[in-house]
Amino acid sequence: MRGLFVAAALLAQPLAAQEDRILALGGSVTEIVYALGEGDRLIARDTTSVYPEEARSLPDVGYMRALSAEGVLSVEPALILAEEGAGPPEVIDVLESARIPLIIVPDEFSSEGILAKIDAIGRTLEVEDKAADLRESVAADLGAARERAASLSGSSPKRVLFILSLQDGRVMASGAETAANAIIELAGAENAITSFTGYKPLTDEALTAAAPDAILMMDRTGDHAATDDELFEIPALSLTPAAQSKAVIRMNGLYLLGFGPRTASAAEELSEALYGG
Repeated sequence: MRGLFVAAALLAQPLAAQEDRILALGGSVTEIVYALGEGDRLIARDTTSVYPEEARSLPDVGYMRALSAEGVLSVEPALILAEEGAGPPEVIDVLESARIPLIIVPDEFSSEGILAKIDAIGRTLEVEDKAADLRESVAADLGAARERAASLSGSSPKRVLFILSLQDGRVMASGAETAANAIIELAGAENAITSFTGYKPLTDEALTAAAPDAILMMDRTGDHAATDDELFEIPALSLTPAAQSKAVIRMNGLYLLGFGPRTASAAEELSEALYGG
């Protein structure tokens, strides 16, 4: 991302602890701030920041990837703490010109990435001791979740197809290098799609060839939602093992894909849904 006033490389340089007018952009960032016991320093959040419940009472400046400069500036932040990907770039440029300190927290979809987020936010807020305690707890939880998943999956990991949405009857699925791919692997399963990275629509041939044992989706409503009946009305999907066993797993999006302090719990829940407790 261009035009950063305070770049991610400067995360090792903490800002003044007395700066308590903090705007959090990104669900995992907000969750970590609260997990560190620093939630009272937040004055606003973005639309994805819906956990814990206290965060919902904060002013909402909009979706982190489609921000307006007016919305951000209206809450008068002394510091912006943002997940990687916040923008768009022209808004970041405006914030730079306003000389509002902006810290970008790298967002890597892995256990190590979660711990790095905790470290970065702890340094920025000058609460390194709290961050060390949270890091130790989260690391232990992630290790236990990984061991549990390996025990449940054994030598026969299930193939899981993550469906982001249906677009004109076509499945928008998750490939490699995505949060969905990472949580599937952490849960002891395999992504049924490995031929591309990111999220792309699948052809009927690719959908049939994927042969998923289970379908994973976010539990949501609105234009991007799809019922089980709508899924299994797709001819290519109706031929898969997942359709034959009606294996559809739905989980909260931030919980499942946020890669924050609750990720170990989400992975364990997914493992149990796939393999049984």
